Amino acid sequence: MSATADPADKSNPAARLAFAEGQIVQELGYDDDTDQDLREGIEEITGTDLVDEDYDDVADAVLLWHRDDDGDLTDALVDALEYLAEGGLIWLLTPKTGRDGHIEASDIADAAKTAGLSQTSSIAVAKDWAATRLATKSTKATGKR
Repeated sequence: MSATADPADKSNPAARLAFAEGQIVQELGYDDDTDQDLREGIEEITGTDLVDEDYDDVADAVLLWHRDDDGDLTDALVDALEYLAEGGLIWLLTPKTGRDGHIEASDIADAAKTAGLSQTSSIAVAKDWAATRLATKSTKATGKR
């Protein structure tokens, strides 16, 4: 049985991302501006360290930090799919409106569609970051998280 964080737990900023104990989360796009509380919250929930781009096995989810000047978002999403387990999710983290590096919602939707992903929800997860949940076709079809 896996323990999932209580979405009402306001002390852990990652609680709303629905990660579960034992999941492997690959983090891409890490930089000095990423939210450390969110990263630590994910590790607390999963009980595992985040793995980076050098991880060469499948991950249950990908945490993709992406800013407007990080290059092509579609390419980043396609790259994120490379080691994602079937039914896995991508959480795309982008700077909130008004912050440096903000990406318009329409650009996210276009990039996700081109990469073969479906945008299922968007939430504020940190002071400067918004999260967009992107599902693969197999995730949508099975309802798997």
